[in-house]
Amino acid sequence: MADKNDHATLNRRSLLKSAGAFGAASLGLPLGTNPVGAVQTGDASQWTRTDANKITLTDETTAPVINDDSAVISDDYWIWDTWPLRHRDGSIVKINGWQIVFSLTASKDLVPGARHNEAMIRYFYSRNGHDWQEGGEAFENPLGHHQWAGSAMYDENEDQIYHFYTATSPEPEFRQRLALGKGATLETNSQSVELTGEQEHVIMAEADGDLYQTLEQSREQGIVYAFRDPWYFQHPETGEDLIVFEGNTPTGGDSPDDPESYNGNVGVMQATNEELTEWELLPPNLEAIEVNQQLERPHYVFNNGRWYLFVLSHEFTFAPGLSGPDALYGFVSDSLYGDYEPLNESGLVIANPEAAPFQAYSWLAMPQGDNILVESFENFRGLDDTSQGEISLDEVGSLPAEEQKELFGGTLAPSLKVQLEGTETRIVSELNDGHFLPSGGSDGGGNGSNR
Repeated sequence: MADKNDHATLNRRSLLKSAGAFGAASLGLPLGTNPVGAVQTGDASQWTRTDANKITLTDETTAPVINDDSAVISDDYWIWDTWPLRHRDGSIVKINGWQIVFSLTASKDLVPGARHNEAMIRYFYSRNGHDWQEGGEAFENPLGHHQWAGSAMYDENEDQIYHFYTATSPEPEFRQRLALGKGATLETNSQSVELTGEQEHVIMAEADGDLYQTLEQSREQGIVYAFRDPWYFQHPETGEDLIVFEGNTPTGGDSPDDPESYNGNVGVMQATNEELTEWELLPPNLEAIEVNQQLERPHYVFNNGRWYLFVLSHEFTFAPGLSGPDALYGFVSDSLYGDYEPLNESGLVIANPEAAPFQAYSWLAMPQGDNILVESFENFRGLDDTSQGEISLDEVGSLPAEEQKELFGGTLAPSLKVQLEGTETRIVSELNDGHFLPSGGSDGGGNGSNR
């Protein structure tokens, strides 16, 4: 880290990390109520420039080119970030034969770049995990001007859904807060699924400026800051209710040319009441300072006692002097605050192919026996192939509206089965578009093309 960092700020950050381990009250810091059975925290692992310099596309980490005949999930809405309804233990819910997923959506009347400022969460349901029917809006009165990604948990004993999401203010600020909508349930019949019941919405957390950078602290960096994408999970050993999310570590970077402006982290927080309406911010457990500004949609897969942490990131969010593709990246540790090791030495797990570097995004890894099943959405395809006269991603916004829409997929992409072997991964097959399989030990059979 550069010498220009304020030493008082760094000392306070170290003190706050200690507070997470021993209880905020013991140090007199205003972090809220110390939870019963507090999680043992520690220093964040670092995704280093040395790690990132090892990023190389290989056959094992490169996705197939998506065919042009992908199924369109909705005729009316663009669909992008998507997540399944899960049980507390992380397994995918199946109620009376139905699976349910939630997606960020926006009207197809909008050009693709405008969708982020109008994003609304809708739900879809399916009997086979890949032929999806539109349900409707997930919320009646959500918080924020619009909503960004999150996660959803169904408590069968309470018969209610806990829906964690990002409440976002309108452009140009995009101020982000972590929110919860709870109280909805599902009514099913042989033909459809309906989300019913009144929901209570609360803000769970806002960036504090010490552990997590605020909008105001980020203004000079020239990059959209992050405090978003809450992903709920239950501690596999202790049963504590936890969330990981995307944040930034305050570093003092002052321009897009300053490597310290690239300060992405994976944030952590713990519920302090059984209703899951009150939460305690804990220190981040992974940082990418001077490496990458966005570690989007962090989420876990637990396998053979190991914690596999996955994030996604863009080509344009790598720090000066580094390069990496739009891709799913991953790390593995033996505990929540353990020593995270980059998968495949660099962290790269699934990259778009060089022939279509922006064909998919927002990968989500789900447990599938000793492997993972990874879904994503179709983004912009066929760009940056200058030999074919294609335009660059930066030029898309200058095209006529209908041409922009033709380039954008806006639907679920083919899912990929990925083999986990300790610290190494390998793409082994491609399944149907938007394929979510049950969390059991088999691959569901028959729909994949092997590699």
